[in-house]
Amino acid sequence: MTLQADSAAAAEPQPPDSATTNGVSTTADETPQPPSSPPPPPSRPTPPPELRVPIWWPENGNLSMEWIENLMSCFDWSSRNLPPSEFPSALPVHVFDSLILIASKILHKEPNCVTIDPFRPSPDDSSSSSSAASVVVVGDVHGQLHDLLFLLRDAGFPSRDRIFVFNGDYVDRGAWGLETFLLLLAWKVFMPHNIYMLRGNHESKYCTSVYGFEKEVMVKYGDKGKHVYRKCLGCFEGLPLASIIAGCVYTAHGGLFRSVTVTPSKRFKGKKNRKINVNHDSKILSLGSLEELSKARRSVLDPPWEGPNLIPGDVLWSDPSKTPGLAPNKERGIGLLWGPDCTEEFLKKYQLKLVIRSHEGPDAREKRDGFGGMDEGYTIDHIVDSGKLVTVFSAPDYPQFQATEERYNNKGAYVVLEPPNFDNPTFHGFSAVTPRPKVNAYYDYVEVIDSDEELDLASMVTT
Repeated sequence: MTLQADSAAAAEPQPPDSATTNGVSTTADETPQPPSSPPPPPSRPTPPPELRVPIWWPENGNLSMEWIENLMSCFDWSSRNLPPSEFPSALPVHVFDSLILIASKILHKEPNCVTIDPFRPSPDDSSSSSSAASVVVVGDVHGQLHDLLFLLRDAGFPSRDRIFVFNGDYVDRGAWGLETFLLLLAWKVFMPHNIYMLRGNHESKYCTSVYGFEKEVMVKYGDKGKHVYRKCLGCFEGLPLASIIAGCVYTAHGGLFRSVTVTPSKRFKGKKNRKINVNHDSKILSLGSLEELSKARRSVLDPPWEGPNLIPGDVLWSDPSKTPGLAPNKERGIGLLWGPDCTEEFLKKYQLKLVIRSHEGPDAREKRDGFGGMDEGYTIDHIVDSGKLVTVFSAPDYPQFQATEERYNNKGAYVVLEPPNFDNPTFHGFSAVTPRPKVNAYYDYVEVIDSDEELDLASMVTT
């Protein structure tokens, strides 16, 4: 009402004996009056009284459920009320440093392929009985914080009776990759044996420089952005590549991997030289072993697509195929395509029942002949004598930013594996939380390819 009244007054004609000088209205009997001062800038929104902002780090470094719940609420509140550049007022950089330091130490100590045992001793020390936890497997979340918060509440928080396995791609494309990654790191620190975080292909220097995470960090932390980004990259290098759940389920972001033959060479100066023979000919590619996976060097900023250390790239970038055999993944320029016979061989060799992978959203799946789409957040890709191969994708209404008006409107999904056998997956679909807070993209989603194809491999750094 006030704005309308001011506008009406400004529209009325001035008296005949008035004049306007440099924008200042005067009359014959008045001295010039300065224009009214601009309204003060709006004050920062006040968080609700039950929310503790900024987030603090406990003096003893021991996180609590209260701290975790406050972190989740604070991230949700700040995403809706603060501009990205004010994120440090919610999570100061010293709190970030403390969290990522302890989380990185935990992750780097875990093996390449984590063994997850859902059978837990009874909390009653006087009893020899044991109970089994259910296991929740989550696919790509891609910085969609609000959908992740819904998923955690929908599935039930990590606990003694519920283990989570996150299958990579926490960052990029979505606008809250930093909050998403840090929230899961906090859960990992709080309950290291109840949540496992595997690496995705987007947890790399190349992808985060193209698909938005690097810029997101720079916008949110300003002059401390390079420091924060560097610490995140170091943490990415520590993420395990795969897991075996209950001795019968293999999980990895992309999937299976090739064998890399290692042959001894001559000794020089008392040291053994090892020559790596890698064959790119699809006719002589063979499946790798879990022993080879355990020995691969995962601490690379960008998994290599050539050279001796191919297993990390295969695990993170490969895709299933309907065609039997192994072949180079020419569409992506890195990793493999593997057929149902390879799934059967892998399951049978290790007495497994299920392969769960992620990596393909609706944009990638629409280009794949013979495969189901990602409308429901999951697909069953291979059914073989020994078991199944499934793909799960946990980012609904993906991608957040899209160049066309028509959207995929896909659901996200997560997988629940129940005791005692853990080999009969139950899929839980869910829709996106709406409306999302208004925010700008951190990458050029019009010009940047929508799927992980046609990679500029020459610009990828291998160390």
